[in-house]
Parts: sequence; structure tokens; C-alpha cells
Amino acid sequence: MIVYRKIEDIVTRIQDEKAGGVAIRTVKSFLSKIPSVVSGADIVQWLMKNLSIEDPAEAIHLGSLVAAHGYIFPISDHVLTLKDDGTLYRFQSPYFWPSNCWEPENTDYAIYLCKRTMQNKARLELADYEAENLARLQRAFARKWEFIFMQAEAQVKIDRKKDKAERKILDSQERAFWDVHRPVSVYGVPDDGQSQPSPVHISSQPTRKPTKEDVQKEITFLNTQLDRHCMKVSKVADSLMSYTEQFMEYDPFVAAIEPSNPWLSDDTAFWDLEASRDPSQQRVKKWGFSLEEALKDPAGRDQFLKFLESEFSSENLRFWLAVQDLKRRPLQEVASRAQEIWQEFLAEGAPSSINLDSHSYERTSQNLKDPGRYSYEDAQEHIFKLMKSDSYARFLRSNIYQDLLLARKKVSCTH
Repeated sequence: MIVYRKIEDIVTRIQDEKAGGVAIRTVKSFLSKIPSVVSGADIVQWLMKNLSIEDPAEAIHLGSLVAAHGYIFPISDHVLTLKDDGTLYRFQSPYFWPSNCWEPENTDYAIYLCKRTMQNKARLELADYEAENLARLQRAFARKWEFIFMQAEAQVKIDRKKDKAERKILDSQERAFWDVHRPVSVYGVPDDGQSQPSPVHISSQPTRKPTKEDVQKEITFLNTQLDRHCMKVSKVADSLMSYTEQFMEYDPFVAAIEPSNPWLSDDTAFWDLEASRDPSQQRVKKWGFSLEEALKDPAGRDQFLKFLESEFSSENLRFWLAVQDLKRRPLQEVASRAQEIWQEFLAEGAPSSINLDSHSYERTSQNLKDPGRYSYEDAQEHIFKLMKSDSYARFLRSNIYQDLLLARKKVSCTH
């Protein structure tokens, strides 16, 4: 903090024109004006004159350190160094000074980059490394990106109400702030030709050049992202609300569960129900929520299997259950059990042959060259989708399920 105060004292003196500081001026450029700038040569001359520095290289080095902390910055470069030439620099607003103990979050950086993409200005176009950072942040904050986008839109609307010259200055100061806290990969120091990390913020991103394997992984990841179905936050919220409402009656913290807990009440209906081995009306109703819920309940599995056997199409469910059992087997039994499943369901002339697509069949046969608990993962997922779209829907319409549901309702009413 003491170092910051000393730097800020120097910067304040440089800006004080009345006390011999550097003249801050507006420079005319082609078809535009650049407000509130000074040249790098003027800053170097002031440092040599007022700080008794004889060597220009030492003044440039000191100025580069001041720039690296974000107190001065070039208006057209992301690398914060000082050059002894006509390069134009601008002073940072005291609001963004490091002495204010800034520790900006990645969400703030995401909002800033998102805001830059919304403004159709050449000076606000993202640099390559910023575009890469934005892509990473979009992946990291996929669930809250709509909120980030809305925040960026709100800030853009506020910025548009400001004066054009003021907006130019503020945009450059904000960019310089992020150049300090999320810098470009390396910082050049011109007097010795060596590059070094920013003294304020060391980037967590690797600086090595990506290998062919890294690029291939990135391509694979991006292709996977293209296949993902993105949903709006409002749709996700609706889905969560409907799920919560659907399962509310099964949550003892929210609703009174029937029958009541016999350990907390004098009602013995729970013991009677367990003794009868018949599923309660709530359990039977839950099977209709999804195939996952039906298979999760042992009674639901038994009833679904009974229905499939009545249609002579139980091989899909038996295969799915066999794979589930394989995942829980001791390691020494896995290889032999995997081969048994293959012979029963997938081998040529198998007694309970199942219908697999060519892709899943090839993947599974490759996996069985080194059998493991998850060798049938692709095949199991394919069969699950088949049951979900076909036999499960028929099960819910079947007399087996409907009679059981009505019977349990009648039992509940008599109680």
C-alpha cells in the first residue's frame, strides 16, 4: 500500500499542469479527436527532470512499472509499458487505482467482455486473447449466462446516455483496468527484450503454445457443445417448479406423508402395509412420473417385468437389469459376467437377442476386448431409450398398472 501511495503521488504531480506537470491535450486524428492524452516521450522527459534520473532507460523502466500497475496506459495497446516516443497515453481514473484493493470476479470480467461485443465500435473489438477468454467464461458460466448478458445490456444502455468524449475516456480506462487484472499472456519490457508477468496479476492460463493434442481436444469439446441443447433460464425455472410440485407430496419436510411414521405416532398402518408387501398408492402413482422412478422401486421393476413378459418382450429389461448387476459385481467376477451377458443377449444366435443400433454394437464389442463394469454403457443407454419411448408408455396404459393404481386408491379411501 505504501508503494501505491508513492506511485500515486508521482502520477498526481505528472497531471498537475500548474505545478509543472505534463500538458494533457486533445489530439486531432483522421476524422476524429482523441481527448485527454499525453505522449510517452513527455512522460519520460518529466520523470528524468523531476526525479533526477540521468539515464533514459531507467526513466522508461520506472514508467513501465507505473504503467504495469495501471496508473497510465497506452490508448491503442493492451500491453502496459511506457515507450519514449509519440505513443499516446492516458491517465487512469482514481476510481480504478490498485490502492482501492480491487479483486474483481470472473463474472465482472464476463459482463465487461459481453458489453464490448454489443457495441459496434472498431475501438471496442475484442482482441484474440479476449475472445478466447470470453469463450472460456461462456462455458464456465453457462447456467448464469443469461443473467450476465442482461447485466451487460443494462450497462450499455447507461453508457449510451453519456457524452461521446466522456464515453471514449471511460471505455479506455475500463479496458486498462482489465488489462491489469486479466492481462494479455506476457508483458514486454523494452529495455532488455525480456518478457515478464504483470506484477499486479499473474494469469492462471497456461502461456505455453497449445499442442496438436490440445487443439484436437478443444475441437472435440466445441463439437460436443454444439450438440448440447441450451435452455433459457425461464424454461429451466419452470421445469424446476413443476418437478418440485410433482414430488412435493413425497417430501416429509413439506407435506404429511401417508401412512404416518409409526415411530412418531400411534398409527400402525405403515407396519400393516409393509407386512402385506403391497405397494402403497403413492408408490404406484410415482411409477407414472418416469421410467427412472419405476425402475428405482423394486415393486415397480417387478410389475414392469411382469407386463413385458405378458407381451413376450422382456429381454430389454432383463438386459438392462443384468448390466446394472454387472456394475455392482466384485472385480474378479466382472470379466466372466460380461461374457455371460454377451452370450445371452448380443452374440449371434443369442437366446434373448436384443435390438441394438450398429454404433452401440460396435462400441460394445470393442469394449469387451478389455471387459469392465461399464463395457455395456452405450448399449444400456440405447435400450433404456427404447423402453422409455415404447414399452414404458404401453405399461402405463396397461390393465396391470391401471388395476393396481385403482386398487391402491380404493384401499387408501377405506383407511
